[in-house]
Amino acid sequence: MKALFNLTLLLVFSHSLFAQKVIREKVFSAKMKKEISTIIVTPDIKPHQQYKTVYILHGYSGNPERTLKQDIPDLQAKAKAYNTIYILPDGNYNSWYVDSPVDLKSQYKTFIGSELVRYIDGHYPTKVEKTSRGILGWSMGGFGALYIGTSFPETFGIVGSSCGALDFRTFNEGYNNYQVDKVLGPLSSLGSEYILSDNTDKMLNTGQYYILDCGINDFFISKNQSFHQELLSKKIEHLYIESLGEHNTEYWSRALSNQLSLFENYFSHQ
Repeated sequence: MKALFNLTLLLVFSHSLFAQKVIREKVFSAKMKKEISTIIVTPDIKPHQQYKTVYILHGYSGNPERTLKQDIPDLQAKAKAYNTIYILPDGNYNSWYVDSPVDLKSQYKTFIGSELVRYIDGHYPTKVEKTSRGILGWSMGGFGALYIGTSFPETFGIVGSSCGALDFRTFNEGYNNYQVDKVLGPLSSLGSEYILSDNTDKMLNTGQYYILDCGINDFFISKNQSFHQELLSKKIEHLYIESLGEHNTEYWSRALSNQLSLFENYFSHQ
């Protein structure tokens, strides 16, 4: 009888967990030796089903709560419509989603690309094939999505950047103002690993698909255009979109919604 009661309690608990639309967790990073706040947005989880996953990276000074309330306010509806689990890690105010060589407490490439994926796959009913897993971000997160996505080509099948901050060398005084120096050191000693256009060869023959967009009045537009041309010159398959807009919530909220639709189209054709 006690065993039956415990089984019933477990089933009730499991149903309660997966019936929730928005779950807030603290996920431990062994590399950083700290817990990272993470929001998981689920569809209505059903027994014996597995779900696609998309990791969504916020911009500089953002956080997952802002993403949910302002940047993609219909994310819960999208989770249900697309039958997809969305994972929103807190990338800190200014992590730039790298494994910092100067700050051992800021190792977000490993956390998101490896530790968090392993945690989500171990605790949620996910499809573990890379063709059912994507990563998307905007601004700082646009850089992060491309940087992490191309660093883990066996993990992510589709990678999206919206109004991405794609080249630190063009930041000028913004390099320090946006605190890139806090995680990567001075611009004068910036390693080539962190220059996306110097690493496009890594995007060849990976079986990944890439989507980039940017508003035509965004201050990052020229670098997005040149990155697009770099991919074309190397015949790297991707989709590049320009539309009206600036570097603000109005633009990326619309653009992110469009990208998530394109992600769903990619998943449905795998």
